[in-house]
Amino acid sequence: MKKIRIGIVGCGYISSIYMENCQKFDHLDLLACADIDEQRAAAQAKKYNIPRVYSVSELLSDPEIDLVINLTIPKAHATVCIQALEAGKHVYTEKPLAVTREEGGLILKTAREKNLLVGSAPDTFLGAGIQTAIQLIENGEIGNPIGASAFMINRGHEHWHPDPAFYYEAGGGPMFDMGPYYLSALVSIFGPIRRIAGSARISYPERVITSEPKAGSKIPVSTPTHISGIIDFSSGAVGTITTSFDAFGGTSLPPIEVYGSEGTLLVPDPNTFGGPVRIRKKDEKEFIDVPLSYGYSQNSRGLGVADMAQALLTGNSNHRANGHLAYHVLEAMHGFHDSSKNETYYNMQSTCDKPASLPVEQKLS
Repeated sequence: MKKIRIGIVGCGYISSIYMENCQKFDHLDLLACADIDEQRAAAQAKKYNIPRVYSVSELLSDPEIDLVINLTIPKAHATVCIQALEAGKHVYTEKPLAVTREEGGLILKTAREKNLLVGSAPDTFLGAGIQTAIQLIENGEIGNPIGASAFMINRGHEHWHPDPAFYYEAGGGPMFDMGPYYLSALVSIFGPIRRIAGSARISYPERVITSEPKAGSKIPVSTPTHISGIIDFSSGAVGTITTSFDAFGGTSLPPIEVYGSEGTLLVPDPNTFGGPVRIRKKDEKEFIDVPLSYGYSQNSRGLGVADMAQALLTGNSNHRANGHLAYHVLEAMHGFHDSSKNETYYNMQSTCDKPASLPVEQKLS
């Protein structure tokens, strides 16, 4: 069986699940990893039986690697993606696609010129939970979709992450950290976004790390940490979203609710792959659980890579977690900030296709 040969750049916290899951797909061959910290790369290679440990330049110059998974911090995403593309590699990056719209556009332009594919996390919308929710909507179970509400509200990452400073820099904050999950899910449900309104603030100009090993260190905050917005979709649906790192008391709000003419659907946390999916139709008194009708209900990060690799092997460039979706989400996240700053609607300049649903029970192997 022909395989797509993978190299991973960036061996930090998120790399473990990618390394584990890449080895679960028969059509992926994880050949190499690289990191600016060579000891960290070596440790991950040993733990996950990855045969080659490289510097970044060595990995990009290896002619046997077909696709690079970019797991660097957000401000390095564009640089590594473009270097990989210029080296003739397809690239799949962690979210967000890039920090700025200009960088994101350059990634897509370079890929187009090189006739290569770009993919980007999140791929959680391909999981059993959201795919089941989409199937219910497409089957008319809640009637005509009217709108949605989305909530991602927590206290920030300085209390658990070993190195949380980048979450409070440009390209961080709750919108750029978690917004991709929610916006990708909403676009996979409703299709592309037409315009946005937003309000944003920095609630605390400084954060104190309470996690090890940097407990007591202070982080200056340079990006909004509480954002609320309104989304007008091209389909006519209207959504609201709030993302926050400022809720120290937590929240009881659902991750996503979708409202239709015949009922309401509770969509699971888009940072996960599973359920629960719950529905309440207009004549029913309470929500009921809906059995998941798709595979991949566990942590399946790397599923988007597998879908992208399958597209490469079959000659179909229309993989689902693609660069155009990622750029549309990137522009939307900036749109919330721009709308707040300029006190006006932000009209989207990009669009994308609504990702095709996975066939029921399809296995990307």
